[in-house]
Amino acid sequence: MVVQRFADDPADAIDNALAIEVQPFPDVTALAPTDVVIAVESAAVGWVDLLMTSGQYQHMPAPPYTPGLEFSGRVVWAGPSVSRVELGDPVIADGFLTGPRSIGAYQGYGGFATYAVAPEAALIPLPACLSFDQGANLLGNYETAYHCLVARGRLQAGETVLIHGASGSTGLAAVHVAKTLGATVIATGRSPAKLAAVKEEGADHVLAIADPEGGPGVRRFRDEVKALTGGRGVDVVYDGVGGDISLESLRCVRFGARFLIVGWASTPDVARGRGQRGAPRANVLPTNLIMMKGLDVLGCPTVISTHRDPSIRRERLATILGWVNERGLRPRVGPIYPFDQVAEAMRAKWSSRHVGGCVLRPRDDAPPA
Repeated sequence: MVVQRFADDPADAIDNALAIEVQPFPDVTALAPTDVVIAVESAAVGWVDLLMTSGQYQHMPAPPYTPGLEFSGRVVWAGPSVSRVELGDPVIADGFLTGPRSIGAYQGYGGFATYAVAPEAALIPLPACLSFDQGANLLGNYETAYHCLVARGRLQAGETVLIHGASGSTGLAAVHVAKTLGATVIATGRSPAKLAAVKEEGADHVLAIADPEGGPGVRRFRDEVKALTGGRGVDVVYDGVGGDISLESLRCVRFGARFLIVGWASTPDVARGRGQRGAPRANVLPTNLIMMKGLDVLGCPTVISTHRDPSIRRERLATILGWVNERGLRPRVGPIYPFDQVAEAMRAKWSSRHVGGCVLRPRDDAPPA
């Protein structure tokens, strides 16, 4: 799949700005000696993948490019200087070092393809306990949750965290990370059916907060949160939704709580489409409540922070992989789509139809290299 141009919004991109092209095996004579070719087995369909198609994400790869920030597969070609992997090895591609969200020469090689090219440094061995589908949903989701809850939020065992958008791939990762840390989780969402799945994934309490009148806002949930915390309020808010939910959340916290701004999924059109800069529809928080509650309001831009200081990743990655190998941490994989349903997979993600990760399995019609 190729993004030919930036669209007005992701829905417009799915209908009008994407193209499916036949992909030959990469020309290895043009690759660097430390490059590898990956036969893609699984690619996560992520929220950021959708925002990128309209240039409404802070990082914009120049079209044409192939989407798919997070993917896994097998090494099918390795340059003469490659020493860390061998042909046939199962790997996860590090989206910081290759693919549309990377910085440098590999931005065009996303996972919505039969083959992807990556530098050797961008390969992480797929843990034996994970499937390709789980591997494709690991890094972006759990690194975000870790950066927000641990590095920024300083969440401790015994504390209570209110997690919004908990049925999404990143929100569910936050539930898993918070429980691994020993915190109590109150998870919110709009769908009782999806919240039931979140409860099965470890959330202590779930609250369906959709407006009972069917409007776009949310209902009041302060009293329920206060009751669940013995009247005290939560220690941390993980807010990847924004909009009306943020205002209500400010009434659910204890004095001196930490309020983590992770994203604004309820208002994805904050920025202009077609890659135009500026944010004419930015979210707003009331400063009077922030002051009277003594809150620490913390912006949590995982990718920006990591690009500015790559050293913060070492401990993060080691901890997450340790949880996978030693404590049974597993990404939840939702629907799996074949490549001929890639547009439908993107629509499903954009409309938040499913719990956890959404996966695309590229169809390999190319002859063996």
